[in-house]
Formats: sequence, structure tokens, C-alpha cells
Amino acid sequence: MARINFAQWGNDLYTGRRSYPIVQRRRRWFVIAAVLAIASILIIAIKGLTLGIDFRGGTEFTVTNASSTEQQLAIDVVHQTLPGEEPRVAIVGGSSVRVQTEEVTPEQESEIVADLATAYDVDESTITTSFVGPTWGAGVSTRALWGTVVFVLAAALFMAVYFRAWRMSVAAIIAMLGDLLISAGVYAAIGWEVTPSTIIGFLTILGFSLYDKMVVFDKVRENTADVLTQTRSTYAERANLAVNQTLVRSINTSVVALLPVASILFVGAFLLGAGTLRDLSLSLFVGIAVGAASSLFLATPLDVSLREREPRIAAHTKSVLEARAGLVAEGGHEAEVEAYTTGSAQLVPGQHQGASAQPRRKRAR
Repeated sequence: MARINFAQWGNDLYTGRRSYPIVQRRRRWFVIAAVLAIASILIIAIKGLTLGIDFRGGTEFTVTNASSTEQQLAIDVVHQTLPGEEPRVAIVGGSSVRVQTEEVTPEQESEIVADLATAYDVDESTITTSFVGPTWGAGVSTRALWGTVVFVLAAALFMAVYFRAWRMSVAAIIAMLGDLLISAGVYAAIGWEVTPSTIIGFLTILGFSLYDKMVVFDKVRENTADVLTQTRSTYAERANLAVNQTLVRSINTSVVALLPVASILFVGAFLLGAGTLRDLSLSLFVGIAVGAASSLFLATPLDVSLREREPRIAAHTKSVLEARAGLVAEGGHEAEVEAYTTGSAQLVPGQHQGASAQPRRKRAR
């Protein structure tokens, strides 16, 4: 079995010796992204997001050092006082039980506390109660929504000014919103509660996704700066080179970010039962993975599709393709032209940048 040299693989991607036709196959990625987005919308519409008590309001009871963590005991206790209520019961830390209900009166609260103490064989003083009003919950929801809107608008304005190309900004924002939608769809499918920690995770997702797309787009801008002054490659081919050049960096960054988040998710969800760690780590884990993929397979291909609608880019692409068709008609450079068509060659047909793409060392004086 041949040994894989990842360093050489990354170097080949950067120099253009090796290439994957990511931009050339953009319709495939668009279809996959659309399917995932539609599936997420359907899941959210049908199943809905399970909002935590911080958003919907209500009363929370926490039984500490319970003799048993059986959830049905808490459900039966709540049904004795509130027959029509469906409480949300969760195990916290392995020995505590958290029970969330609708807003209750002081008399109902006292009755539930006494029954929980009897059911779990604890003293009433070990049971804590807290109340979250619907007004406060609505305020949290409003602030979360405004935080997302302000972030998206600020990111769009920053990218439009930095890249001096509104199409890149539009492509990045669409990809980021797709990351958020798919992450929310996964959250709805699993059924975990959406808490303020989840919202923090979602906003962090947008930040990570923006950073990843900025790096890729910066390379796209660098590669396509003089695309209209030459006739050997199209805008799409230069952009595809940028995606391949940043592929290794995106993989490394994502893996480094996902490993600790996965550890927190496992520890928080399965070992400690810590709801805050679980809510935050799940949204981060899904969002980082989806954001890294969308930076490579959605944002740049979408930018290329938008840029090819520009008259100058469209005319340049047409002239390059016609020149290649002329080469084929003359019977020369067939392999080189085919390599360009499939995306396996970059920049100059049949060649690669080689050592010229590497940083030069300063000579010692």
C-alpha cells in the first residue's frame, strides 16, 4: 500500500500540480446545499425547535442529590398538580433532576416541591425553584434575533468594503445563513433545548464561518486580480485554484477546532450531564463542520456563478474557451485543454507554478 505524504499532497494542491474540480462541479454542491436547507426547514416547521425555559418562561425545580434519577417520577408528580401539563425533565450532573413546567402559583409550587421531595426521598430544603417570566423570555429572544441581524449586516458591509466586490459579500452571507439554517435543523432533529448557550454557539458559528470564508476569498481575490489581462485561464479556474490552495488550511483549522469541541460535547452530554456545555458544544460542533464545508463547496462556487454574470467576466471566459477550441481544432495541446476542462490543471495549461510558488529565502549577507 502506497504511503500517503500529506505534506507533499498539500504542496501539490498549492502549486497546481494536483487539483480537484470543486468550482467546475458547483451545480452538484448547489443541489446538495439546497437539499440540506430544505430538509432543515421541513424539520423545523414540522418538529419545531424545543425552546428552553429562558425563552418560553415558566417555573424550574431542581432536585439535588436525588436517591433516583428516574424521570417518570417527576412527570407523575407534576401531573398530580397540573393534569394537562407536559413537564420537561432532565438529568443534571448524574444525581440531580431538573423539572421545568409552565408558570405555577405559590400554592402549586409548594405542593410540587413536597411531592418531589417524597418521590425522590430528599429533604424539601434541597429542592430549589426559579421562575422566568414570559417578558424576560421574549426579551432574550428579541436580543438574540437582533444580535444575529446586526452581525450579518456588519459582516456583509465589511466584506463588501474589504473585497470591493459585493458579489463576494452576497455569496458569503448566503453561505453563512445556510450554515445557521442547517445547524438549527440538526438541533431540531435531535430535540435538545435551545438555550442562551445555544444562541451563543450559533453566533460563534457565524464568526468562525466568516473567518473561514474571508481566508478563501482573500486567496480568490489574489488569484483573480489580473485575470482579465491574460487569456490562458478563466475566472472560474483561478478561483478553483484558490479553493485548492486553501483546502489543507481549512481541513487543519476545522480539525483543530472540532477536536476540543467534540471532547466538551462528549463530557458535557454523556459524562457530566451539564446542560450548558452540551447546548454550547453541539451547536459549535455542527456549525464548525458545516461552515468549513460551505466555505469550500458553496461560497466560492456561488461567487463564481455571480461573477460570470458580469459582462466583462463572461466575455473573457468566452474568449478563453474559444481560444482553446481553436487549439483543439488545430490538433494541438489536447491533453492540456482537457486537463483545464476537468479542473485538473491550473493557471497555465500543462504547467504548474512549482518552486516559483514557494516563498523565497533571504540570502545571508
